[in-house]
Amino acid sequence: EVAKNQDSLDKATALREKQLAEFNAEEKDLLESISALKAAITVLSKHHGSSLLQMPRSHMLGVAATLQHEMSKHASLLEGVLTHSERRAAASFVQAPTDYFDAAPTFKQSY
Repeated sequence: EVAKNQDSLDKATALREKQLAEFNAEEKDLLESISALKAAITVLSKHHGSSLLQMPRSHMLGVAATLQHEMSKHASLLEGVLTHSERRAAASFVQAPTDYFDAAPTFKQSY
């Protein structure tokens, strides 16, 4: 009986250690994502007084790349957070970041 209990305890301990390692890896990944998004916010906030239209092309491309990376990396976490139209807007921006703000608004975008 003691050996059986010890075996169960060892299995539970191994499972908890595995779960802790997975949690730590996910936490590290999310913290890196937060840092990347903070960097994107910093770039955007430097241009707060001016429009995104005046942002250097390289910055716009960097923001688009970061957005695409984070949205694909954390798609499951964003599942219930972003609406379908928000996802479409982000996808449009990622596909053509420098043209995104030049495009004429569609009927739906104007409201």
